[in-house]
Amino acid sequence: MDYKKLIAELIDINGVSKDELYELITLSKDANNGDYALPCFKFAKTMRKSPALIAQELKNSVRQDDNIKIVEAVNGYLNFTIDKVAFAKRTLDEVLREGDSYGASDEGNGKTVCIDYSSVNIAKPFHIGHLLNTSIGASLYRTFNKLGYKTVGINHLGDWGTQFGKLISAYKRWGDKEDIEKRGVDGLLEIYVKFHEEAEKDESLNDEARRYFKNIEDGDEEALELFRWFKEITMKEVMKVYDRLHVSFDSYNGEAFYNDKMAPVLDELEEKGLLVLSEGAKVVKFDGDEMPPCLLVRQDGATLYATRDMAAAFYRKRNYDFYKSLYVVAYQQNLHFRQVFKVVEMMGYDWAKDMVHVAHGMVSLEEGAMSSRHGKVVFVKDVLDTAVKKALKVIEEKNPNLEGKEDIAEKVGVGAVVFAMLASGRIKDIVFDYDKVLAFEGETAPYVQYTYARCCSLIEKASIGDNVDYSALDDPSAHEIVKLISRLKDSYREAVRRYEPSVMVRHVIDLSKAFNKFYFESRIIGAEEGVKNARLLLVKATKQVIKNELELLGIECPEHM
Repeated sequence: MDYKKLIAELIDINGVSKDELYELITLSKDANNGDYALPCFKFAKTMRKSPALIAQELKNSVRQDDNIKIVEAVNGYLNFTIDKVAFAKRTLDEVLREGDSYGASDEGNGKTVCIDYSSVNIAKPFHIGHLLNTSIGASLYRTFNKLGYKTVGINHLGDWGTQFGKLISAYKRWGDKEDIEKRGVDGLLEIYVKFHEEAEKDESLNDEARRYFKNIEDGDEEALELFRWFKEITMKEVMKVYDRLHVSFDSYNGEAFYNDKMAPVLDELEEKGLLVLSEGAKVVKFDGDEMPPCLLVRQDGATLYATRDMAAAFYRKRNYDFYKSLYVVAYQQNLHFRQVFKVVEMMGYDWAKDMVHVAHGMVSLEEGAMSSRHGKVVFVKDVLDTAVKKALKVIEEKNPNLEGKEDIAEKVGVGAVVFAMLASGRIKDIVFDYDKVLAFEGETAPYVQYTYARCCSLIEKASIGDNVDYSALDDPSAHEIVKLISRLKDSYREAVRRYEPSVMVRHVIDLSKAFNKFYFESRIIGAEEGVKNARLLLVKATKQVIKNELELLGIECPEHM
């Protein structure tokens, strides 16, 4: 039941619609002030009365409803306390009836959302910075799907540019095919770093790299063969990481895919008089000092990221007819996306407003920023392996006879890392610290997973009978759990509205805390039959909601820990 809607229907204020009332009604922050509140301050000017008097008059005129237990006027607020027993029964019935579908909806039916995320670079390591981007994008992908949208996950691979010329030069000088086949991206990174070290001493190496990349562009067979090999090696390793993260994509069309799709966009810009020459380059200028010009073609005729992103935008609109097109990319690219979106708008396409840069923070090491050129990176594979080893060590110390320890350690370790990536607001920078990321105490994935396992254990120990005394859930600790369970769909909606998975992290942490408080305060298995059954139903519903929410975050739930 939508209690806000119910309450709005019970109140009549001249000149104020039910929809306006609905938006004004809020959840009470203090349980002593009921469950919902209508602040009356907004009506004071038009009604020419104090908020306190308005609240008192409204209290006397509110229509009665069996679902509302108490209506009070307090300091300009009209507070509503719902019937907690009816609320608990209705909520638990819905959770247990819908199971894995609880919280889902069809509100996005008929709407397509494109999400561009992860976007790893070919021949470079999948490092911890990509994990932040990947985790945010994958969580949004799952959540939009849960709300009924048709979601298209796009991995816009970084598979074009001079770096491939550098790699060919490095491979020809220092590479060994057998060694690179064996070591994969580690081997490629090693010769890539060596190239930059040597290029600092000999600038001609950069000229050679540019020539090799030109060979790729011109279709030279040897250059293309090496280019494809580098890509194959990278994707083979990257897919192993994606498998561990339970991440997949609907499209792997990267920069190279759009090479033959840029010309029509550039032609249209010229026809509309938007593409102009500036010191030999082709740019789109903006009015006033809004932004610097958007460079689309260099003096030497080379295209840029912006040119390919323009081509990609038109391709995605044409092929997917998106409702929204999201770009999950670090805030360092704010200007880039502002320029690209503005150019599309200047071309006369109103769907430019549907393109959204979902900016996120940067990940750095304690000693500074990461750099592939200098080999200063933290590989995701190594982070996950370290987390899993630590999880296994903890399990062996606390529960050495646990079956399937290795599988559980994988779920706990990987979950801990992903959770840490999503826990803060996405725009915040993260300084990567192994000890903090892999902590197994406090507001972490292992804490939530352990809560889930605790629910499983309780359900395994006792059966749930038909005699259910829902009045046992009238106490504050049980009611807090029911309230949080009922807000799962709101958590999903808020996460997609703000493009912010941390909303769901906060919700599942709050639910876990509320459950553990209830667990330590309430007798469950030893209680009388009706009370026991009601509390076990609450346990079962909590277990289901934790599972549903962690699934959207990309985290698995072991049943034993």
